[in-house]
Amino acid sequence: MHIYSLSAIPNTMVHNNTLTLSLPDLNHVQALGRCLGKILVPGSILMLEGDLGSGKTTLVQSMGAGLGITDVMASPTFALIHEYPEGRIPLYHFDLYRLDPPEVNALHLETYWEGMEVNLGIVAVEWPDRLLDWPENHLHCHLTYVDEGREITLTPYGQIDWDFICKHLQLFGLLH
Repeated sequence: MHIYSLSAIPNTMVHNNTLTLSLPDLNHVQALGRCLGKILVPGSILMLEGDLGSGKTTLVQSMGAGLGITDVMASPTFALIHEYPEGRIPLYHFDLYRLDPPEVNALHLETYWEGMEVNLGIVAVEWPDRLLDWPENHLHCHLTYVDEGREITLTPYGQIDWDFICKHLQLFGLLH
């Protein structure tokens, strides 16, 4: 196990393969998102949980910036799915807030993370608790409010190259 500590963002904890970052303001959420957009590979899946307004959409918008997407990126709360094919790799952003699990199941979202009908890219799922079956390989991102801003806990599941992610967070100045 590698232990990392944050210089730019205080109060960071690493426990086993879980990394908790303190994000005192939206600039820190955006910096993390841009970094993830630059380093994640096709087939990456992020499961984004957190209260309303906790920064899930901001994180995805910033990932889009890191991917080189120049389109205005809005929350897909009413559209359910926004596709952004023009970046370094495609970004697929789902917001399942308004749906029940059977409705989500009918969307066949696995076609996105399996690359069956669309080009393989990054899949970001807000409100993944509505999914009946989560993909085996994903990065779970849980955003919470804390006294001074937000916290994000990142936990890899399956075959996620966690060392690669942590190493690049370090290279981007988020960890040292």
